[in-house]
Order: sequence, then structure tokens, then C-alpha cells
Amino acid sequence: MLNDFQSHQQILFDLTANYLEPLEGSYQRLAYLASLRDALTGRYEHSVLGSVYGADTVSQVISDCHEEVFERLLEMPLDVQGKELRAHLESLPGIFADNVMSCLQAGQQWMPPGAPSYLKELYSANLGVLLELLRHDKSKAGPDN
Repeated sequence: MLNDFQSHQQILFDLTANYLEPLEGSYQRLAYLASLRDALTGRYEHSVLGSVYGADTVSQVISDCHEEVFERLLEMPLDVQGKELRAHLESLPGIFADNVMSCLQAGQQWMPPGAPSYLKELYSANLGVLLELLRHDKSKAGPDN
């Protein structure tokens, strides 16, 4: 049991230090973690960590981490969430307005499947409001944005 705990701690450290910390903000981290989830199986896959620690253990740790990042995002004030979402969308290739429009669908896929339904509802509501504010903000800025 202690070995399992130590293994989980090491995976979490490696995941955080090498893959999550270099990312800017909670939305980038949330999108990254969601991208590690196989849509067909529901398992999280990370080839590097999986080859070192084992796929099953890594999947569980990433799943737990995904839920933690999701919950911490929702603990932030809405204005901070908005700033982080804007920064994430501005970091993506393409036109900002297009990124805002495509984020509503993509953003729904960033939710961890094991999160409680009330948190999913809160996240969806927050995301919808923030995207509408970003869409409105950029439309006032002019056609070049």
C-alpha cells in the first residue's frame, strides 16, 4: 500500500512538474488533461508516464488530477476564470473570434467525466457566460481582432 502511495505521488510530481507547470493557466491545463482521455475507452493515456509507471496507475492519477484542476478552476472568481480563458484562447492558433466560437463545444469536452453533475452544470454556465462576454468584447474592438 505504501508503494502504491509513493508511486502515485511520483507520477503526480512528474505530471505536474514536466507537463502541467509549463502550461499557462487552468484552462490550458484542463484542455491538456482532457486531451489525454481516450474518448472510446474513457481511459487516460500518457505514453511517457505509462511506459515508466504502468498504464493503469497513470490513468487513475491523471483522472484524479483532471478532477482536481477542474474543481480548482471553479473555485476561482469568475473574473479570474475569464482572464485565464481569454489567455488560453489567445494562445491558440487561428483567429480569436473563431476560437471563441469553437470553444463552447470543445470546452464541454474538457470536463472530467467523474465530476459531480452540479459542478458540470456550474462549469457549463460559467463557460457560456465567459464566452459570450469574450465574443461581445472582441466584436466591439473591431474587425481586425
